[in-house]
Amino acid sequence: MQTAIDARDVQAVARLVVAGTSTRVRQAAAQAIEDPDVLRQLIRDVRGGNDKNVYKVLTLKRDAQLEQTRRLEQLQAEINAASAAIERHSQRAYDASYRSQLDQLETRWGAVAEQADPALRGRVQQWIARARETLAEHLRQVAAQASREQAAAHAAAEARRLREEEAQAAAAAAAEHARILAEQKQALGEKQEAEQQALRQVGDSIRKARAALGDGSTSRAAGMRRAIEEKLAAAPPLPANLLSQLQQLDQQLDELKDWKSFSVAPKRSELIEEMELLLEASLDPLALAERIKSLQDEWRTLGKGAGENIETDWQRFQEATKKAYQPCSEYFAAQALVREENLRRRDALLGKLTAFERATNRELPDWLAVVRVLRETKQEWRRCSPVDAQAAKPQQEGFASLTASLQARLDAEYARNVSQRESLIERARQLLASDDGRKAIDTAKELQQQWRTVGPVPREVDQRLWAEFRQHCDAVFQKRQQDFAAYAAGLENNKAQALALCEQLENIAALEGAELLARAGALGELRTAFEALGEFPRADTRELRNRFDQGLERCKKSVARQHARDAELAWSDLFEAAKQIRAYRLAVARRLDAAQLDTLKAAAETCMASVQQWPKGGLEALQQALVDEGSSDLAANEAALKLLCIRAEILTDLPTPPEDQALRRDYQLQRLVQGMGQRLRADESQLDLLAIEWVRAGPVDEVAYESLLQRFRRCRERGGAAKP
Repeated sequence: MQTAIDARDVQAVARLVVAGTSTRVRQAAAQAIEDPDVLRQLIRDVRGGNDKNVYKVLTLKRDAQLEQTRRLEQLQAEINAASAAIERHSQRAYDASYRSQLDQLETRWGAVAEQADPALRGRVQQWIARARETLAEHLRQVAAQASREQAAAHAAAEARRLREEEAQAAAAAAAEHARILAEQKQALGEKQEAEQQALRQVGDSIRKARAALGDGSTSRAAGMRRAIEEKLAAAPPLPANLLSQLQQLDQQLDELKDWKSFSVAPKRSELIEEMELLLEASLDPLALAERIKSLQDEWRTLGKGAGENIETDWQRFQEATKKAYQPCSEYFAAQALVREENLRRRDALLGKLTAFERATNRELPDWLAVVRVLRETKQEWRRCSPVDAQAAKPQQEGFASLTASLQARLDAEYARNVSQRESLIERARQLLASDDGRKAIDTAKELQQQWRTVGPVPREVDQRLWAEFRQHCDAVFQKRQQDFAAYAAGLENNKAQALALCEQLENIAALEGAELLARAGALGELRTAFEALGEFPRADTRELRNRFDQGLERCKKSVARQHARDAELAWSDLFEAAKQIRAYRLAVARRLDAAQLDTLKAAAETCMASVQQWPKGGLEALQQALVDEGSSDLAANEAALKLLCIRAEILTDLPTPPEDQALRRDYQLQRLVQGMGQRLRADESQLDLLAIEWVRAGPVDEVAYESLLQRFRRCRERGGAAKP
């Protein structure tokens, strides 16, 4: 054994594994076998024998070799897959996931690169370098684009700043000129209006005085005449008609002078009593002051008439007037303090507004703060009332100037923002014509984000623009929903058709016999129809595809089982016909009479004629066996059938009966010598060839034949069960 091992004589070592004189020799020889084919052949040869340790040594070595081969195949597969992935990636155009995928692929390749072929490693490095160059080129393009965009942005910002400064200067100059013209126009208009108002007041007073005279209210008419005299100082020269009316009024008052001398004294007493009653009256200070002034006016009217004790009455009336006016004096003093406080508050408010206007960034102001300050300042300014009109005039002019300046800047910002929002509205409207619903939705969302970044606009304008913008966006979303509904309906229709195809497959799989084989011809068409359906609902896609694939696999298995049943039936028919021919040939060998021979031959021919399908070469073998009488040596024929059984048992790893163990061992040694290293498997083709030899074998006695036929068919059954 050692000599054979040292000489690397594999055949000699293999013979020692099977026919060694001791277990130790056979195990040592088994340990020395390394050739995979020889190992597999020896495992078949010793399987079912008495030396289990030798069988165990051989199987362990075979399993170790298979495991090593499997690991090498897996490593090579991973090397091929990793290198192919890197090659494909190097040929791709750059996208968002390019860098991360390249890093992953390099990590994957690094794990197997050491075991790869040097030439392949060189090619992979070239592919990686090409991918890195693609990445670098993209970075260069991004940097160049960013530089161009930044330069364009700076240029646009500078141009915008210059335009805004020019617009602001022009707006300020125009506003100042307009203000001066407005003030001049207002002053002229106010003067003319004042003169016209004075003339109207004089005319109204003359008419009221004459009406009072007509009603008999002489004192009221006299008071009105004194008021007219005061107004004449501020009025322009009276026109002729008003001058004539005034002269007529004076004439009427003179005519009533004598009459009043008889009626003035009682009226003065009445006025004194009314003034004294006001001392106890609970009137509002303003109403009280108005009533006191009214009584004073009436007293002055009465003063034009004659009467006794006028000085005494006047002193009494004045004393009552002072006492009655005391609450009014206190009230008006308090009101004066309030007006002064409001003036101070307006000064502080004007200072705050001035400081805010100076602190406001000219280029990028906080427009919301400007809106809030203008609104709150105007409200607070109105709350700082009442004030002395003459003293508050400079404050009012400064306040109006500041608020107008801020409002002009705010209005310009409003105009820009309105223009931007109208542009966004137009873009949203154009999205309705887009055929790409998903892209339109994404663009609409981007427009909504841009809408939020646009500066403020007047509230009523904002509501109007927002309603129009939202209407277009809602229409885009609604269109997308309609498209999605149609898409979903299409998916459901595809699902229904897919279910129908799955049911057809399942129905075909449940068939048997000729109908199954006939319907199975449409499997390719069903597969094509299923693939042509396209997409399904996402939740059902995997289940539908699995069900279809499973149905298709069940159909294939059903067809395979049917073919196996048909094939098995054909072999059964072959063995039955061979049995009929064996009976005929046995009768020939035993030299029975011609009538019996004709009967047996006719039975064999009838059996052959009744079968429509034979295994390949089966009919020819039967026909040859029928015409060839063969050897008449029954023992030799039986030995030939035994050898066929042993060959089938070796192929299918079945044990041989003890009485034929020596015959099996001789056959194995002979095969080792003649075909060392040949790989033998229990495949169907080899068993079929043995079956054809079985049919051609010579006649054998019935009892021996039935026993051998059972052994042989058991091997065929085992070979069919072992098929993958």
